[in-house]
Order: sequence, then C-alpha cells, then structure tokens
Amino acid sequence: MFDFKKEYREFYMPKNKPEIVNVPKANYIAVRGKGDPNEAGGAYQQAIGVLYAVAYTLKMSYKTDYKIKGFYEYVVPPLEGFWWQDNVEGVDHSDKSAFNWISVIRLPEFVSKEDFDWAVETASRKKKMDCSPAEFLTVEEGLCVQIMHLGPFDEEPATVAMMDAYLEQNGYANDFSRDRLHHEIYMSDARKVAPEKWKTVIRHPIKEVCYNTGATD
Repeated sequence: MFDFKKEYREFYMPKNKPEIVNVPKANYIAVRGKGDPNEAGGAYQQAIGVLYAVAYTLKMSYKTDYKIKGFYEYVVPPLEGFWWQDNVEGVDHSDKSAFNWISVIRLPEFVSKEDFDWAVETASRKKKMDCSPAEFLTVEEGLCVQIMHLGPFDEEPATVAMMDAYLEQNGYANDFSRDRLHHEIYMSDARKVAPEKWKTVIRHPIKEVCYNTGATD
C-alpha cells in the first residue's frame, strides 16, 4: 500500500538538524480558519473533523460505486498546517488566539477536482456533517528549510532559531509572504503520544541571499 511518508521520506522524515529542500507542487484537502487551535470544540477542531471525513471518503471510494481513475490503495497522509499571524514574521506561540491557519491533508496525484467534489458531497451526506468548508488547494512550496522538531509545540522557537542560524551561515534568508508560510507536518498522534515525544516537521520558505562584500576590482 502506498505510504507518502515512506515514498517521500525527504519531505516527511527530515533529521533533527536543518536541511534545504525543494518541495514540488502538491494538492491538498484544505480548511481555513482563525483562532486558538487548542480551543475545545473550536474552529480548528471542527476543521480537523472535516479534513478526515473527506480524506477517508476518498481513501475508501474503491468500495463504492464511484470509481476514481488511476486509483490505488494508500495510507492517508499525516495532518499538516500552514500558520501565520498578521504583521508577524513566522509565528508567535505566546498569542495563539491571533493564529490564522490552513489545515491540510495531502491528496494522491490521481484525485481530480471532480473526485474531490464528489467526496465532499458524499462525506457531508453520509456523516451528516457540513464538509463544504473543504477546498481543493494546490501549493508549490519551492525552496525551503526544514527540520524535525521533537517535543511540545511551545518549544518550537528554539528549533526555529537553529533554522535561522543555519540560513544565515549558508547564504539564505526566510522568505515569508501571503503565499509562503510557516508549515508544520504532524508525524505523531497527539492524543496517544506524550508531548515530549511529539515529532513535527517544521518547514519555512527561503531564498538565496547575495551578499555585497564591498570588494572592488
């Protein structure tokens, strides 16, 4: 069975030290929202429910009358999130209520927009929940730095500092924008694993920096 984590290890299983990657275009199930992700029953928790409802409807489609062209059995990829706060570069974990987020689950390449629309409608009907907030999102991250963060989310700033130092030493700089965001991939089930053992891929958009040394001929 196809497993994204194993087939694309370079994007899901980085080492616990910074590395540069070029991330190709990928399609996602996405739900957008705002606010503290830890709020019980809040917008983020509801978004996760929608994502998994659509994801598993697609995964199990081969058992229905709806046939997806090119379908092969696969493991549902891990939950991911793009995060930002207005007028903040990167993220400020001390102010979670200010978060904007796009919560996503990657789609296999064979899933078309038509297939996606079928899954949203089917999941809404069968699970008796409104899955209409889900959108078919294409992201091409391009040049990035990434690292595997081990531990609670609130300890991410120290890991990000390692990434920033690595960039400065190697001629790169962060390149955050409205379209290039702080990206996290959740490799652990937070409900089953102790926070100190959580594994989270942190990925930041970057650009090469040309330094003017001031040297003259």
